[in-house]
Amino acid sequence: MPISAGSRLGPYEVLSPLGAGGMGEVWRAKDPRLGREVAIKVLPASFSADADRLRRFEQEARAAGILNHPNITAVYDIGSHEGAPYVVQELLEGETLRSLLAGGRLAPRKTIDYSLQIAHGLAAAHEKGIVHRDLKPENLFVTRDGRVKILDFGLAKLTHTEARPDFTSLPTATAGTEPGVVLGTLGYMSPEQVRGRQADARSDIFSFGAILYEMLSGKRAFHGDSAADTMSAILKEDPPELSVTNQSISPGLERIVRHCIEKNPEQRFHSAHDLAFDLEALSGTSGQAAAAPALVAGRNRKRAAVFLPALIALAFVAAAFWAGRSSRGRAQPAPAVPIYSRLTFRRGNVLYARFAPDGQTVVYGAAWGDKPAEIFLARAGSPESRPLDLPNASLLSISSSGELAILLKKANLFGTVGSGTLARVPLTGGAPREVLEDVYQADWSPDGVNLAVLASRGGKTVLEFPIGKRIYESGAELTSLRVSPDGLQVAVVENDGTGSAILLFGGKGGVRKLVSGWNFIDSIAWHPSGIELWFDGLRPVPGVGTYAATLDGKVRVVQVTGSLDVLHDIARDGRVLIEREISTREVFFGKTGDPRERNLSWLDQSSVASLSPDGENLLFSEQGEGGGEKGSVYFRKTDGSPPARLGDGRALDLSADGKWALALVPSGSSSRLYLLPTGAGEPRPVPLGNLNAFGGTFVPPDGKRIAIVASEPGHAARGYVLDLMNGKTRPFTPEGLTGGAAFSPDGTLLATNGPDGRAMLFPLAGGDPRPLPGLEPKETPLQWSADGKSLYTARFGELPLKIERLDLATQKKQLWKQILPEDRAGLIRIESVFVTPDGRHWAYSFNRVLVSDLYLVTGLR
Repeated sequence: MPISAGSRLGPYEVLSPLGAGGMGEVWRAKDPRLGREVAIKVLPASFSADADRLRRFEQEARAAGILNHPNITAVYDIGSHEGAPYVVQELLEGETLRSLLAGGRLAPRKTIDYSLQIAHGLAAAHEKGIVHRDLKPENLFVTRDGRVKILDFGLAKLTHTEARPDFTSLPTATAGTEPGVVLGTLGYMSPEQVRGRQADARSDIFSFGAILYEMLSGKRAFHGDSAADTMSAILKEDPPELSVTNQSISPGLERIVRHCIEKNPEQRFHSAHDLAFDLEALSGTSGQAAAAPALVAGRNRKRAAVFLPALIALAFVAAAFWAGRSSRGRAQPAPAVPIYSRLTFRRGNVLYARFAPDGQTVVYGAAWGDKPAEIFLARAGSPESRPLDLPNASLLSISSSGELAILLKKANLFGTVGSGTLARVPLTGGAPREVLEDVYQADWSPDGVNLAVLASRGGKTVLEFPIGKRIYESGAELTSLRVSPDGLQVAVVENDGTGSAILLFGGKGGVRKLVSGWNFIDSIAWHPSGIELWFDGLRPVPGVGTYAATLDGKVRVVQVTGSLDVLHDIARDGRVLIEREISTREVFFGKTGDPRERNLSWLDQSSVASLSPDGENLLFSEQGEGGGEKGSVYFRKTDGSPPARLGDGRALDLSADGKWALALVPSGSSSRLYLLPTGAGEPRPVPLGNLNAFGGTFVPPDGKRIAIVASEPGHAARGYVLDLMNGKTRPFTPEGLTGGAAFSPDGTLLATNGPDGRAMLFPLAGGDPRPLPGLEPKETPLQWSADGKSLYTARFGELPLKIERLDLATQKKQLWKQILPEDRAGLIRIESVFVTPDGRHWAYSFNRVLVSDLYLVTGLR
C-alpha cells in the first residue's frame, strides 16, 4: 500500500509529506494515543531484504531511542510498513543547518552557540557508546527558537551496505542520484572513514570540525572537483586559514577548529566533553567561570597603568594565578542571584562605563573591532548604542551636571592603558577644553566642580585632588580612582608587585589601607550610601568575585562569580554596571625581510619568555585553561613547527645553546626554579635555600650563572646571582626592583629599572649602580646589541609600541621599529618584547579582549 495523507502506519495517522531523499520518505503524522504530532521516516523496502542489516537497524534504532538530550532528536518508536522499516521521531519546526549556510557564513557568536549545542549532544551520545558516523549540515536541524538538534543519531551506519560489520563505507547522501551528492557527503568524512577503517567518537569530532569551519568561513573545509579529489584533500590537505576568509575569528576559535580536523585521531580532542569545554571558554558561560583565575593572571587586568615587564612583573601575577587556582573546589558563600541585562553586542573591548546623571543613560568608552576608542550612549532595553562625536577620545568620568572628563592625545587608543591630555566637554556637545597633560585616570567630585587625577610625574604616579594639590605619590601602580559621594574621601587601588590594596585618603586620617593582602583588585566603586566601597578582586578564600568594604575595613561578599567581573559604577537606586570579558594572550614573531609576522600562539594564554639569539627558537608559557593547574612551559621553532611541552610552570628564559629552559614551578605557597631540558634529559631543581623566587634569567655568555629576582623572609624582592656550579647565591641589587632586565654581552652589567623607575646599570660583581643616561623614567631596557654599544628600549603602555635603539656612548636614540599587530580588534596592550642581538628577529606578546560585554545588573546587595 503506498503511503499518502490519511493512511496509517501502525497506530500513526499520516498527515502530510515532509520530504524525501536517499534514506526514504519523511511524513508528518499524529499519534492518537498521546495526541502529539511526530515525524516518521520510512526507509526503503530493500532494507528488509537483508536480514542481518534489518537486525542491526533495529538494534541501533533502539540504542538511539535511549538517548535523552535536548540537542538530539528524540526517537519514539520503530516499526515496519509493508516490509519497509520506519522510525518515529520528534517533529521539529525550523530548517537544517545546510539551509542556513545557503546564505553564507554565520556570525561568530551564533556559530559558537550552535557549535556548543552540537558538542553537548555529541558528548551525551558518545557516553552511551553511540557514534553518528555521518555528521553533516543536512543532519543538523535548527529549530525556530534556536535549539540545535542532531538528526539520525545512531542510524547512519545502517543506511548503506558494509563489507564487514566493523568497517564503514560511504555514508548515504541526501538524494539518491543527484550529481555531486556523494561529493557533498564526503566532505565531512574523517580520514579513517575515507580509508575504510573503524570510526569512533573522534570521527564525529573531525566531522564537527569541518562543519564548524564552514559555519565560520562560508566555504567547505574539504572540497574537490571529484570524489577522489575530495578524499585526497581530507587525507593530505589542510583548509585555508580561517583568518583569510573571516578576519573576525579569534585565534582561540581557529585553534579549536584545527584541533578537530587533525588527520591523526590521536591528535584531535579526545572527547566531545573536552571540545565543549573549550567552546564554553569562548562563549562566556561556564567556561568563563572555570578559566577565571587564569584570565586574571593572563592580563594583569587591562586597567593597569604601569607595565612591569620580563624579569619581575609576570612572577607576581603568577602568584595570584596559582593562588586563585588552589581555591577551586572549596566551599564558597552562597552568591546573590542578580538579573543581568546586556547593553553591548559588538566585538571588541569596553573601557570605562558610568551612569549619566539621569540614572537611566549609560555613557561608556569602547574600542569596537579594529577602531580606536570612542564614547557611546546606551540605555537599558535597547540593543543600539549611539556614538558621541568625539573622535579619538577616551571616557574617564561624568559629573553630576553632565560634563565628561575625557582623555585626548592618548598614547594607546585601543585600551585603558596609557596616559593623555585630560579634557572637559559637556555631554550635550561642544568642543573639549584641555586641562592637564600626562593624566591616565580622573574622577569628578560629587558637586561636579573639581577633579581628582592620577598622573605620571618624573617616573612616579601622583594623586592630585583637586588638580594642583598633590596628596600622594608612589613608585607603585595606582589605579581605579574614585571620589566618595560626600566628596571628602578619595580611594585608589595600589598594586605594589606583591599584591593589591585599597588606599583611602581624607576622612579621619591622611592615608590608610582600607583593604590589603589581596592577590588582585581590579576596579572599585562607591556605594551611593557612602558607607561601603565595592570592589572586584581575587583572593584564595573566598575566591574571585565582587566584595564590599565598610569604612572600618570589614569586608563582606556581594557575590562570588568564579570570573572577575569588572565593576564600573553603581547608580543611586543600587543598579550596577558590570563588564564581563574573555581575554587571550598571543605571541607573534617577525624577522627582517618578511612582510608579515607569524602567529606562534598555541592555546588561549600564550606568553613569550625568551627568543634564542639566532631567532630560531622560542620559549613561551601557557597560563590559561589550556596550561593546566600549574601552567605549562613550551619550546617551539619559529618556523611554525608544533611546540613541545617541556613541563609544568611558567617559562622564564632559554639558555644560549638552546638546551635548557628556566622555569618557575609553584610548590605550595611558594615557587621553585627548575631547569627543563629541551631535548633528552631530566628536569633539575635549582637550589634556592630560604629564597622565594619570582623570576630569573641566564647570565651570558656561558649561562653557568642565573640572575634571579627573589626575596628573603621579611624582605622585599631584589636581584641575586646564583652560581649553578656551586649552588651559592649572593645579592647584587638593593630591594625594590620595578622593571625589565637586559644583560651586557659579557654578563658583567644588568640594565634594569631601579626602585624609582629610572633605568640603572647594576654590576653583577657587586658595587654601586650607576645611572643609565638617555632613558626616560619607566622606559624599559630590552636587549643589548651584540657589540655591547647600544640598547634596545621600549616605553610600555603605548600603541603602537616604539622600539628605540640607544647609543650608549652618545645617549642618542633612533627609532628601530614600531610594533602593532595587524589585527587590532580588542587589543589592550603589548606586554613583552624580545629582540635578537643583531636586530634581525623579534617576538612579542599582547593581550586581546574580543568578548567584552557591558551589563546592567539589578539585585546585588
